[in-house]
Amino acid sequence: MDGTRFLVDSILSLPSKPDFFVSASAVGFYGNRGDESLNENSPPGSGFLAEVCVDWERASEPLQNASIRTCWARIGIVLSPDGGALQKMLTPFRLGLGGNMGSGDQWFPWIDIDDLTQAFCFLVKNPKCSGAFNFTAPEILRQKDFAKTLARHLKRPSFFHAPEFLLKLALGEMGEDLLLASMKVLPEKLLEMGFEFKYPNLEKSLEHLLSE
Repeated sequence: MDGTRFLVDSILSLPSKPDFFVSASAVGFYGNRGDESLNENSPPGSGFLAEVCVDWERASEPLQNASIRTCWARIGIVLSPDGGALQKMLTPFRLGLGGNMGSGDQWFPWIDIDDLTQAFCFLVKNPKCSGAFNFTAPEILRQKDFAKTLARHLKRPSFFHAPEFLLKLALGEMGEDLLLASMKVLPEKLLEMGFEFKYPNLEKSLEHLLSE
């Protein structure tokens, strides 16, 4: 947050200020919300990640108050074979060790990396875009369904189960917030503003990402 505050203060001190500012936030803003459908108007949740995201977004609010168009991109789990969650999943899934994290019933908000980059470009180019935007695919999946789809695409079984208590023991609060929290996040504002997802469902995304 200190870096964002420094950047914001520097921008506000400029004689000629930029027209637009975008800050990368995360769907962790909403916290663990079970089966509740969440859009950009939903209030923040509780927990470590939610508190971090709230503070991060709040740090750039002075720009919005200064009439600089400001957007907060609340990013879901980004899928790319070159890094992040998907890259870490590929080895165990290819070995037939993929499966549920905890119960697997938690909602798993994801987005293809190409849609992520295009969504940022969309915000930059569209002067009507301001405020918070959920950067998640329109297809809503539970973690166990995500695991089954990935395993099927790799032609591997999906029966491994990482118990919830072990994940909590090994990774603590951060692991619980990242892996076990349920966030049924919808990209309502992107869709309302006319953004078109190139990879709106997981099958198309995996075909694209893992065939390259």
